[in-house]
Amino acid sequence: MDVQPAVPSASGPEADLQIRPPSLLRRLARHRAALVGAVALAAIVFLCTLGPAVLHINPDAIDFTAFNSPPSWRHIMGTDDLGRDEFVRILYGGRISLLVGFLAMLIGVGLGGVVGAVAGYFGGSVDFVAMRVVDVALSIPRLFLLLLLSVTIGSGVFDIALIIGLTAWMYPARIMRAQVLSLRTREFVEAARAMGAGTGRILARAVVPNAVAPLIVNGTIQVGQAIVSESIMSFLGYGIQPPTPSWGNMLTNAQTFLPVSPWLAIFPGVMIVITVLAFNLVGDALRDALDPTGQQGARANRAPRRRRAVATAGT
Repeated sequence: MDVQPAVPSASGPEADLQIRPPSLLRRLARHRAALVGAVALAAIVFLCTLGPAVLHINPDAIDFTAFNSPPSWRHIMGTDDLGRDEFVRILYGGRISLLVGFLAMLIGVGLGGVVGAVAGYFGGSVDFVAMRVVDVALSIPRLFLLLLLSVTIGSGVFDIALIIGLTAWMYPARIMRAQVLSLRTREFVEAARAMGAGTGRILARAVVPNAVAPLIVNGTIQVGQAIVSESIMSFLGYGIQPPTPSWGNMLTNAQTFLPVSPWLAIFPGVMIVITVLAFNLVGDALRDALDPTGQQGARANRAPRRRRAVATAGT
């Protein structure tokens, strides 16, 4: 009877080659800071979105028995100089600040992505002109642009989001351009050209989907930056105008009463810090998870070496 030779099981370096890299969700789950940031963001979005609907309290409702009242069981974050509940106003203000942040991110990343993709794909004079426009825009102080556009366009919620987005598209444009420059000569792009695909189809189906990962990371960070920009504009009086609450104009109203009612500035400031920090933590985690040659790749390469070292020591 013929005996088939036994096929040796993969071990050592061969086994390491068969190990599949962890999925994106698993890489994110291993990033503890990202989990903290994601939980904080989920809690803030949940409270700001559903909290006012559950509480059924008007943010402009006045308690005539509690003017500049400190935090208590009745008003857990105190009241302002008009007797309005600070906690309810923070929830309503969070709606506005988050809405401005997301809309500004979509405008900035969308505009910058289109400019960067076109500049990187066509190159030549198109690339030169686009990048010089980016250089000029970056040379102008952003705060000056924000205040100038606020006076010109307006100070509504969507106006502020548009203004912030129009001053934040330059870095996404550079990121997308760099990605497209590295992809436009790849084999799958050349194959699409050889098959007769048009420029728009190549960009939409082949280039942009493979270049969008760094833009997603930048987008998460830009949401936090947009919230800070809105807070600065509102603090200076050029952003969201009262009586519509936002975290920025709540800080503006609090500066007059800071010596006697510090909680009016502490709670909105803490919410801004926590929200921006959470977005930055999630953005850093996405950067590590989406970069196969970065920190995660280095960790994955160190693990097989540690296993081989342990196996060698055991023998």
